[in-house]
Amino acid sequence: MYKLIKTENRARLGEFNTVHGTFKTPAFMNVATAAAIKGGVSAIDLKNEVRCQVMLSNTYHLHLRPGDKLIHDLGGLHKFTGWQGPILTDSGGFQVFSLASLRNITEEGVTFQSHIDGKRIFMGPEESMQIQSNLASTIAMAFDECVENPAEYSYAKESCKRTTRWLERCKKEMVRLNSLDSTINKNQLLFGINQGCTFDDLRIEHMKTIAELDLDGYAIGGLAVGEPAEDMYRIIESVEPFMPKNKIRYLMGVGTPVNIIEGVWRGVDLFDCVMPSRNARHGHLFTEEGIINLNNEKYKADLNPIDSTCDCPTCKNHSRAYLRHLLKSGELLYHRLSVIHNLHFYNKLMENIRQALEENRFEAFKNEKTEKYGRRI
Repeated sequence: MYKLIKTENRARLGEFNTVHGTFKTPAFMNVATAAAIKGGVSAIDLKNEVRCQVMLSNTYHLHLRPGDKLIHDLGGLHKFTGWQGPILTDSGGFQVFSLASLRNITEEGVTFQSHIDGKRIFMGPEESMQIQSNLASTIAMAFDECVENPAEYSYAKESCKRTTRWLERCKKEMVRLNSLDSTINKNQLLFGINQGCTFDDLRIEHMKTIAELDLDGYAIGGLAVGEPAEDMYRIIESVEPFMPKNKIRYLMGVGTPVNIIEGVWRGVDLFDCVMPSRNARHGHLFTEEGIINLNNEKYKADLNPIDSTCDCPTCKNHSRAYLRHLLKSGELLYHRLSVIHNLHFYNKLMENIRQALEENRFEAFKNEKTEKYGRRI
C-alpha cells in the first residue's frame, strides 16, 4: 500500500506497493486509452524509452472494443499489452457522461448509447467493477457520476450522495469479485472519487464521507474540465486536509507541467492526462525552456534537438528540422518520435520533483520551473 516517506509543506514523497510492483510518488500515469499510447508507442517503449511507472487504460473503450471478457480470456491487460507494471483502469464514468449520447441516469446506473455503433448499454457500479475485474488491472476506479461544470448546487449535492451510494456498492462488489476462482487479479485495489463540482462545502463533506470507507486510495475528480486553474487549486487546498494522510491521492485528468507542480505543492501524489501525447501529435513539444510549436516556419532548418538537455531517443538522434518535415509530410514516424519525447519529458519531470522533495528543495524547484514550463517559445 502507500508509504509516506517525507513531506515538504503539503508536498509528499512516497511509494505505493502493489501486486504488480512498487512505484515512487509523485508519479504520472501514461494514458493508454485503448490499451495503447496513441502515436505508435508500445508497452515496451513505455518501460525502456519513456521511463513510465504506471499505465492507465480506459474501461469504457475496452468494454466496447475488443470486449473485457475477451481480454479476461486472453489473460488480462498485462498479458494482452505486454506491460508488466501497475495498471490503473478508470471506471468508465467520465466517458459515459462525455462521449455517450441519450444518457438516462437512475439509482441503478446509467443507460447510454455507444459512441461507436449506437448500441444501448447499461453500466452501474457492479458492471464497472466486473469489467475492471475482467481487465485484471492493478487499481480499479469506483463508478461515479461526472457532473458538468458549472452545475446547480442542489443537483451537485444530490449527485455527491448518489456517488457515495455507488461507491459503497463498488466496494461490496469488488470484495465479491476478488474472492472468485475465475478472477485473474484477486488483489485488485479500489480508489474512491471525490466529487462536488467547484463548491468547497460539498467537496469537503463528500471527502469526509468517503474517507470513512477506508479505501486503497482517493481521487479528486470532476476538475480540469474547463474551469479556471485557480478554482482547481482552491478545491485541492480545501479537500486535502480531509484526505487520509496514509492513503495515496490522485488528481484525475491533470494536466500541464505547471498544473502537476502546483498539484504536488498542494499534496497530490498521482496524475494522468492525455495532453502530452495529444499535444505532441499536433506539433506542441515540451522543453526545459518552455513549449515549442514545430508548425512554426523558424524550425524548418533548425538542426538542434527538441531539447538539448533531454536524453530521450528522439532528442539524441533527430533534429527539429527533421521532425518538422515529418509533421508537415504527415508521416506516422512523427507521431511516434514526438510522443516518446513528450512522455519522457513528463516522467523525467516527476523524477526531478521526487529528487527535489528528497533534497528538501521542492519550493525552490517550483519557483524556478513554473514560469519556464508555462512559457511558449
